[in-house]
Amino acid sequence: MIAVLLPPTLGRPTRLPALDGGLPAAGVTPVRVAVAGDGLPPHAARYVAAASLEIRRLVPPDAPTALVAEGDAGPLAGALGAAQRAAHRPVFGYVLVDALLPQPGTATRADLDRTQNPQGTPPPPVADGEPAGYRTETLPPSADWPDAPCGYLLTDPARAHAARLARMRGWAVRECAPREASGALAALLLELRGMA
Repeated sequence: MIAVLLPPTLGRPTRLPALDGGLPAAGVTPVRVAVAGDGLPPHAARYVAAASLEIRRLVPPDAPTALVAEGDAGPLAGALGAAQRAAHRPVFGYVLVDALLPQPGTATRADLDRTQNPQGTPPPPVADGEPAGYRTETLPPSADWPDAPCGYLLTDPARAHAARLARMRGWAVRECAPREASGALAALLLELRGMA
């Protein structure tokens, strides 16, 4: 069983560098992909393409695989899953880590911020170095997603509302401190594998 760890977009560092630490003891092989080149538009499409090429390079085609998307990679989980299906790679589950959820149709990151945060919550501040148009570009559609069981790992209280939405969708949700994220992810992946 393989867990593909998808980093935040735009080359941002992970908030949880030890996320993969507890996976081998649970029988899960972690694979961290490096994604480069999504700093130019179309950002989302470049991220999906680069991540898919890395998955193809690093993961055997017949290995049971889960996609673990952190931060702004979360809304791209549907498109990443579609790319894996097109390449005939089985995905047994998805875990979003401190991320907004993909939604059907053509949404932007700004749309997701508006619809997945409590009413009256100000939008997140623009991060240093964030390209113009990043929040307003149309994300790849995810109409037939999810095609496998989903889970949500919450370590950042700022994403508590997204975790509540995931729970309302019937997803397995774990909440923990960042230092406990590795063990929580391992348990979540084993639960999803049992559902597949």
